Amino acid sequence: MQRKVIVVKIGGSTLGNHDTTLEDLVDLQKQGEPLVVVHGGAKVTTEWLARLGIPTSFVNGLRVTDAESLKVVAAALGGLVNKELVVAIQALGGKAVGLSGCDGNLLWASVRSPEMGYVGDIVAVDPTLLKLLLNAGYMPVVAPISFGSVEGKVMLLNVNGDTAAGEIAAALAAEKLMFLTDVDGIHDGSEQIVHMLNMTEAKDMLASGAASGGMIPKIEASLRALTTTKVVRIINGRTAHALRDDISGKARQMTKSGGTTIVAE
Repeated sequence: MQRKVIVVKIGGSTLGNHDTTLEDLVDLQKQGEPLVVVHGGAKVTTEWLARLGIPTSFVNGLRVTDAESLKVVAAALGGLVNKELVVAIQALGGKAVGLSGCDGNLLWASVRSPEMGYVGDIVAVDPTLLKLLLNAGYMPVVAPISFGSVEGKVMLLNVNGDTAAGEIAAALAAEKLMFLTDVDGIHDGSEQIVHMLNMTEAKDMLASGAASGGMIPKIEASLRALTTTKVVRIINGRTAHALRDDISGKARQMTKSGGTTIVAE
């Protein structure tokens, strides 16, 4: 790979018919940018759980996953959402391969806690398959399903998409990790956008409770990524061509918010 990889995390809340993220990904790929996409899909998963009459709950932005929920999570994220994204990218002229954290031993995890059920904390990443795909000119599209040992048996585990993106960025020593969200960045206690954070300030936001809900795993993932990655950006993915403009440097000149940048010390 001549250029360093950019890891892009896209959430279900930022994807829709009006969204330009997939167009941006294809444009960037055609420009020679090596891209790894990690996607969420909590909304789709919740919809399918509701259809099946399976209750769902979250703790600190993470879905509590029992045995029945795990089947739906794996089918929705590793199947429907992943393949729809791959097909959409290819329809726009891109080259993509869909996979999950189970494939090629990509994401090995351990159970976080009995209370969370089959939710995993990633303990090892093998980026070999990602590198092979990138070198062949493909854009890996990764669903956040992992695997690990549960009571002596190797099983599927649900991992947070933000966490997976952070670990993959760290393993690849990515140039940049991009989080595309449905908000315009991290907000402080006064609901003001925080434009710039270093790692110490980001840790303080977690410790003080200033960060909450789904922003917690994003900041935690950012801290993990920044062990090898230069910069993390958290931006509003619903803004037209937000990804393309941010990577080109236009966004911080053209938009009012500019999102949040997190850097190492």
